[in-house]
Amino acid sequence: MGKIKVTKDCNGIRGLYVIEPTVFGDSRGYFMETYNYNDFAAAGIDCQFVQDNQSASRKGVLRGLHFQINYPQDKLVRVISGEVFDVAVDLRPGSDTFGKWFGITLTAENKKQFFIPKNFAHGFIVLSDHAEFCYKVTDFYHPNDEGGLMWNDPDLGVEWPMPEGMGPEDLILSDKDKINSSYQQFLKDRGMTK
Repeated sequence: MGKIKVTKDCNGIRGLYVIEPTVFGDSRGYFMETYNYNDFAAAGIDCQFVQDNQSASRKGVLRGLHFQINYPQDKLVRVISGEVFDVAVDLRPGSDTFGKWFGITLTAENKKQFFIPKNFAHGFIVLSDHAEFCYKVTDFYHPNDEGGLMWNDPDLGVEWPMPEGMGPEDLILSDKDKINSSYQQFLKDRGMTK
């Protein structure tokens, strides 16, 4: 029923997709399909999601940059309330865009979704007063399998927009995210060079 508009290989990074659903609106409101296996598979996103997650955050919260070490997940993310800037960093061994990032603004109004394949670091910053964030994943949560990169690592150079009236020193991070690894340490730990 729905059909989707898909932008592939965002910023030249193979496998990153932005999905825009068809929205059917009238005076009562709107309807849209947020996920249809057939439409997604036809667009090249052929995976089995096994878990749905949802989080709520306030303005200035930055979550990330997170990845799973031994149990990587494909993710399909969207915002159902508010506005976030969402980022994915390519950490796929052998990728010609290894270490490159792409970011997109996701809002309840634009209804865009972002597909992030396995072996990417992922994070987002809340730009609105409040945001609710939903994501589908292709593997279950493994609490001892988490990795993280510093959100402001200069070697990654992610250009995070700041929420209105806030600077980097005002951002709200978890204790874990305050001590995430540097990109250079990540490479060293894996015996890699860039």
